Amino acid sequence: MNAIVALCHFCELHGPRTLFCTEVLHSPLPQGASSGDISGQNEQAEEEEGGIQMSSRIRSHSPAEGASADSSSPGPKKSDMCEGCRSLAGGHPGYVSHDKETSIKYVSHQHPNHPQLFSIVRQACVRSLSCEVCPGREGPIFFGDEQHGFVFSHTFFIKDSLARGFQRWYSIITIMMDRIYLINSWPFLLGKIRGIIDELQGKALKVFEAEQYGCPQRAQRMNTAFTPFLHQRNGNAARSLTSLTNDENLWACLHTSFAWLLKACGSRLTEKLLEGAPTEDTLVQMEKLADLKEESEGWDGSEEEVKPPSQQDVVEGQELSKCSPETSLMPDCNSWNVSHRRLSVFRSLRHMRQVLGASAFRMLAWHVLMGNQVIWKARDKDLVQSAFDVLRTMLPVGCVRIIPYSDQYEEAYRCNFLGLSPHVQIPPHILSSEFAVLVEVRTATRSSLYPTVFDDEQSLNKYEFVVTSGSPVAADRVGPTILNKIEAALTNQNLSVDVVDQCLVCLKEEWMNKVKVLFKFTKVDSRPKEDTQKLLSILGAAEEDNVKLLKFWMTGLSKTYKSHLMSTVRSPTSSESRN
Repeated sequence: MNAIVALCHFCELHGPRTLFCTEVLHSPLPQGASSGDISGQNEQAEEEEGGIQMSSRIRSHSPAEGASADSSSPGPKKSDMCEGCRSLAGGHPGYVSHDKETSIKYVSHQHPNHPQLFSIVRQACVRSLSCEVCPGREGPIFFGDEQHGFVFSHTFFIKDSLARGFQRWYSIITIMMDRIYLINSWPFLLGKIRGIIDELQGKALKVFEAEQYGCPQRAQRMNTAFTPFLHQRNGNAARSLTSLTNDENLWACLHTSFAWLLKACGSRLTEKLLEGAPTEDTLVQMEKLADLKEESEGWDGSEEEVKPPSQQDVVEGQELSKCSPETSLMPDCNSWNVSHRRLSVFRSLRHMRQVLGASAFRMLAWHVLMGNQVIWKARDKDLVQSAFDVLRTMLPVGCVRIIPYSDQYEEAYRCNFLGLSPHVQIPPHILSSEFAVLVEVRTATRSSLYPTVFDDEQSLNKYEFVVTSGSPVAADRVGPTILNKIEAALTNQNLSVDVVDQCLVCLKEEWMNKVKVLFKFTKVDSRPKEDTQKLLSILGAAEEDNVKLLKFWMTGLSKTYKSHLMSTVRSPTSSESRN
């Protein structure tokens, strides 16, 4: 995250001052923290925390070195600083942390070495401790502009027995130029900075209570009420934060906290490029997710005991008995899929085509694309589930209705993918129907010739697959255009499985766009059949199989898209434009 985090203090003698700041560097270190200053071999103390390698290196320095550092620094002169305004001694090289993952350096000094950054931090410091203060003078506030950056500031008090009112005023500020990012990071920054402040206040409170117990200042001040206050403190008006907290490693700890804050805040929010509107599959998945959340909320709020879901309780693309709302709300039942992936036997459409054969696969794929019921009878549930996982990739998400495994036949209106155990009797009219296809998985007679344990390549050798239908697809039948393109991609050995998957996504999007045009043309605009035939010819889908496919895929359109079209038609502006 390109930002600066700084600790500021309101000095009673010099006003608002910057005590300590940490900045992000994507380039070589600045002048005050050059490699020559930081690469001392004898006094290196390195540690790693959260992927950041911290280097806190301090070497002895002479007054001359301190003077040279002061003269080159854009900060205030040494004569204008007191103990309360100073954090690092003159000539101190500062602290540097190296992020190995991103090659970014986090550098901490009292002031930024770049004059422009010093001016920005200085102005933010003054505003955070003067005019930009929340009620009560303690708490978070946001301010800034495009020219000087935007600031998240959190003011707080630190106990001091020698200070006016027994407390001193500090603030931690975060400065960056991206207003939206900083506002979105408000909850994160508030929680983490509040934790740093609580730690500082806790340490200071212990010191304050110890000093008050040894020498109570309130009674002493009341006895000297008419003596000028500043003169009574005998030069103790300014106390460093290390003295107030009794922590000599305070600045190293603050550097670690600020560096982690910058890294964590930068990695918690990422930008994603959205290429166009969401696809129909995405919209349908979002709608299913919303429906499942509503159902889960209804189950959580009901007082009656929830009975285990029966075989009939099936949601589109998901079996509730295998995936409860508490475990997963995604339509694909992620937790169940993860457990069976390593047992799956069909790895891809190309693999299934090789196992079933070209003609049997074409018949099966034709019925899948047409929306006919696909029935698998097998003893191995994982085999059936893997087959459905592969076949469903040819259809839009909204067209998929699966009952993975059942002990009784289910009607086609309930599911277009049905898994059955071998003993289930299928009605005769279904076996002879042209709107259903049956895949029977039988034990191969030659299975005894193979080892008992099969790997992924040999696991199907113990089965034989019989594909039958009341309306077999002739080999010379043209079929839907998308089926021919899918087969062309599967037979092209130059295309990897991942490339074939992307081809499927593109083909489905192409034909879903045609479905959208046809839906609006026929259902919304109510055009005559002659115009519809002309439109199908323009879309390249005038053949019978293509028309059936489009009508079936029309059922997979999202409710969001349909309602959007209907609301557009009902609006007065749309009717006027059509007239």
